[in-house]
Amino acid sequence: MSTEHPPNDPAPPTDGDIDAAADDDDESQAEDAPVGPKPTTAIVTRPTPPTNFVLASSRMPEEDLVAFAMRPIPYGTKVLCQITRRRDGVDKLYPRYDMFIEDARLHTRTLMMSARKRKKSQTSHYVVSGRAFPRTRTEASASVLGRGTERECVLGKVRSNFLGTNFIVYSLGRNPFKDDAGTPPGKPSNEPLREELGAVVYDPNILGFKGPRKMTVVLHSMTRAGDRPEFRPSMESETLMSKFKGGDTRDLLVLHNKSPQWNEETQSFVLNFNGRVTQASVKNFQIVHDNDLDYIIMQFGRIDDDLFTMDFQYPMCPLQAFAIALSSFDAKLACE
Repeated sequence: MSTEHPPNDPAPPTDGDIDAAADDDDESQAEDAPVGPKPTTAIVTRPTPPTNFVLASSRMPEEDLVAFAMRPIPYGTKVLCQITRRRDGVDKLYPRYDMFIEDARLHTRTLMMSARKRKKSQTSHYVVSGRAFPRTRTEASASVLGRGTERECVLGKVRSNFLGTNFIVYSLGRNPFKDDAGTPPGKPSNEPLREELGAVVYDPNILGFKGPRKMTVVLHSMTRAGDRPEFRPSMESETLMSKFKGGDTRDLLVLHNKSPQWNEETQSFVLNFNGRVTQASVKNFQIVHDNDLDYIIMQFGRIDDDLFTMDFQYPMCPLQAFAIALSSFDAKLACE
């Protein structure tokens, strides 16, 4: 992983919509009742703004990198990221996407994950990888290159259906619905089943109505301790997509993109990204839960032709957020 200064810092935050959180909630005090207990005052505290995440180390061994990519970000912390799209050379149809974590204090960014679409695949198939470093000098000297350099390790995959309306996010592992190429049919593989991390559903727009995309993000619900339980379905009926489309949402966390508002002055749909997004794009979105539209779990948007910002917080993990952003890049035959 490398640390560098971003080529194009986003514009400084501008004044957005007026925040309604600072309402005056003073209530008039009623006279004491002649009999009965003395009334008590309930003190309601509003949540404090999240603190920006600071990466402890930019050089992680493989097991630490995998744990970081899969672990939900602690509540009260926001991760600021940039994603660059590289369309150089002969592979313009298969660009590479690099995800950097920003350090707002030092104005630097650190490369954490990369993704590229697989060629010769019937549907969109992204492989997400990261750069792992040796933990000790002994490991470095025993590395294949003998120079202690970083090596690429696969973290997960993102796959879509043919129309590009449904996307599934997986960890690295065995596909339970087909035999591995190196495993004889009928014999179990030693590789564990892949973990299903999320699903993204884009509403079709067959009639071509003007307006932003509509998307749904389906995650597994969290435990009371704030952890994400492992979810490794072995049957099609157990998958996130099957449960969601079948109406079984008991253990699911269903999120939607926040509906933008029409602006008469600009004649466009707008969202308040607090200065983190500076260019209009159909790819721009904010993810929220219907019960709390002010808690922005994730937002993504364009700041230059091939430069985007991505910010996320609890309950998402870095791999989930990056995968959801990748789904927005992909062409959608039935949604445009």
